[in-house]
Amino acid sequence: MTIRSLVRTRSSRLLIAVLALTFWPGVAATQGSSAGIAPRNAHAKDYGGGWECDRGYRSISNSCVAIDVPPNAYLDSVGRTWECQRGFRKENAACAKIEVPAHAYLASRGNDWECTRGYRKLARSCVAIELPANAYLDSSGNHWRCERGFRESGGTCAPLEVPQDGYVAHGGDDWECNRGHRKHGKACDVVTVPENGYLTSSGHDWDCERGFKKGHDSCLAFDVPMNAHLGFSGNSWTCDSGYQHQGETCAKNGG
Repeated sequence: MTIRSLVRTRSSRLLIAVLALTFWPGVAATQGSSAGIAPRNAHAKDYGGGWECDRGYRSISNSCVAIDVPPNAYLDSVGRTWECQRGFRKENAACAKIEVPAHAYLASRGNDWECTRGYRKLARSCVAIELPANAYLDSSGNHWRCERGFRESGGTCAPLEVPQDGYVAHGGDDWECNRGHRKHGKACDVVTVPENGYLTSSGHDWDCERGFKKGHDSCLAFDVPMNAHLGFSGNSWTCDSGYQHQGETCAKNGG
């Protein structure tokens, strides 16, 4: 084959490819996919080989088909699907208008509704919240809580019965005993601290000073044998380095 014939053959193939893209896009898409040629409404990928559909189209059988965007909808940021506008929600393949009842508003995302402060959801409506005596609306505005010094009981706020030497706790719906006292049923009993003892940090119990161990209601002194020292807690002893426990003494290792 001469050079002239070869050039003429390649030119004919190029012309046929152009005509196919123009007049037979379906055929061109099928043939082009295997050859790496992008079909109509597509473009070459930014990175790597191959192609991808333009915004507003999706790939089906090696071709790019337009996405059917229903009324009150828009293409998402990627352009491969659609989302409903604010005030509408997806129902099957359409966007249905959200019916906002009285005393309600559209939620922040715009695809649902919430009741205003002082109301709560009940089916498809908002009903007023009935506050019992000594109650207030919480931060959400859709529920109530009892005031400090009261406790919820059967839909009402019952007063706390705080015993002598007690006080209303931080949460406001329970009580605690003052320092030096501990809970005993519905009362606060005095914590009796024995000799060589002290109140713990909680203020509701006692422990023994260093060098003593806790008995039933007293602090018992214990003897530290030779070649031993008080442990970290101060309520027990341990043998010095090079010695080991042997009964109530410390014997030299290997002795």
